[in-house]
Amino acid sequence: MSEMRDHGGGLDAAMAVYGGTRNQWLDLSTGINPTPFPAPEIPPHFWQVLPDSSAQTTLLNAARKFWQVPQSADIIATSGVSQLIAMIPSLQSAGQVEIIRPTYNEHAAAFNAAGWNVSDSGEVRVVVHPNNPDGRIHKITTRDTAKTKLTIIDESFCDVMPDQSLIELTSQSNVIVLKGLGKFWGLAGMRLGFAISSPALIQQMTDRIGPWAVSGPAQFIGAAALSDYNWATQTRTRLANDSIRMDKLMKGFGHTSLGGTDLFRLYETTDAMALQTKLGKNLVWSRTFPYSTSWLRLGFPGTQTDWDHLTRALEP
Repeated sequence: MSEMRDHGGGLDAAMAVYGGTRNQWLDLSTGINPTPFPAPEIPPHFWQVLPDSSAQTTLLNAARKFWQVPQSADIIATSGVSQLIAMIPSLQSAGQVEIIRPTYNEHAAAFNAAGWNVSDSGEVRVVVHPNNPDGRIHKITTRDTAKTKLTIIDESFCDVMPDQSLIELTSQSNVIVLKGLGKFWGLAGMRLGFAISSPALIQQMTDRIGPWAVSGPAQFIGAAALSDYNWATQTRTRLANDSIRMDKLMKGFGHTSLGGTDLFRLYETTDAMALQTKLGKNLVWSRTFPYSTSWLRLGFPGTQTDWDHLTRALEP
């Protein structure tokens, strides 16, 4: 039986329960930057032809430079990190996989669906870094990766803290680091993800995914986003300030911070479902977890109006 895949989003389901229209809701259920990278105007030819190799090379070169990919490692771009998560279990014969938990369960669901046994130890190891939902930072060395056949490090939320990236471990032959433009850049709908690993593993992934995994418009916008270092620096500063502001706001209403990242915060509450219901009735969508009755996670409002909306929703 496949493991349930619970995740943020699903605003349509919230509207079905609590009413309201999409533009009336404040969706804080995901860790997506509410102020996305300002996508440049897309030249018409990107819509009219199949994605070409030169645009793909430009995208991959921008990614390699931005994330400081080791020279010995290779990189592949795909239609979102989720595509990679679903495909990676097929790289090896099914066995035991260790997933450092609690974490979001997309990895467990993908390995489970491919016939793997998810346990507390295994020849393959999956680490979400920083972790979702508590923001835990993992200290992993080449000594750790040498104990596994394959180590997968999901850095979907790591671009708010580039100094903590474990990208240098991809110089090892058995490490895959996952990156994406959905969270930090706020471009989740564009569906653009990356895997960085040894040339041999990247070739296996390339063979499985096939041609044109990334659309021409995504190639163009992705290259622009990964080349705008000023935007990235300014965004990290803004999100860090939002993180402090959110913790202060929630503390004022009696909720305890358990950590998180500068894209989402996790709180200990008396009753997470009750608080989610209260917020839902005020058209604010939040994130709860099947393994905890007290944890509630919030992303950040994007405007002062949105912050005011959240504050009113939290009031007794």
